[in-house]
Amino acid sequence: MIVSLGASALLTRAATALLRAAVPAGHPGWHRTNHAGRTVELYAGPAAALATALTAGRIRPAAGVAVAVAGACGAYDDFAGAGDPRRGFRAHLSALRDGEVTSGAVKLFGISAAGLLAGALMKERVADKVLAGLVIAGAAHLVNLVDVRPGRAAGTVLALAAPRLPGKGPAAGLAAAATGAAGAVLPDDLGERAMLGDAGAHALGAALGAAVVAGSGRAGLAAHAAAVVAAAVGGERMSARAGARG
Repeated sequence: MIVSLGASALLTRAATALLRAAVPAGHPGWHRTNHAGRTVELYAGPAAALATALTAGRIRPAAGVAVAVAGACGAYDDFAGAGDPRRGFRAHLSALRDGEVTSGAVKLFGISAAGLLAGALMKERVADKVLAGLVIAGAAHLVNLVDVRPGRAAGTVLALAAPRLPGKGPAAGLAAAATGAAGAVLPDDLGERAMLGDAGAHALGAALGAAVVAGSGRAGLAAHAAAVVAAAVGGERMSARAGARG
């Protein structure tokens, strides 16, 4: 567990530094204006996604794939969907019905498919496979939902992963992978110098969901699946209200 936590943290910091060095200074695509009007960097999100995917993949390859896909889909939305005012599943599904494939729709279906695939590989029985897929994809979306202010997403990951860290086995290792990356990003996130974006938030959430799957039986999976579905429904309603006000 300690090795996974440390590796994830170090990889996140190293990848962030490499991205910052590789991208031309002031490149507009890698910066955003946050809620307070401050300019923040996006390097931390892809860096956290990469570090978490690599660390999780050493523990459970299926989990590593789910984290990588969640991060990639989130990154696609961060860059291709920049400036798109549409929020929530309903808005993106409505656009899809009209023949427009938005970056939000790619993210929704891509992460859902990756979660279901990982769940199918991590569990043996059909019902458990489906529940596991819901938990992984749902956790990815849940962490992104709370990423509305500095430190919220990373702090949520740290709080939800903490109960699994004292244990042993894959569940503790996967929780440690998410914890290390979240902890490495948190100071810059809280200091409003960087933000996780969809890439980081979705990847950390998927790792958190994989940790739950690795350490839960059917009852636990069902309870967590119900929780993330309820959170998604609540988040959709909030997005709809925000869109109506906008």
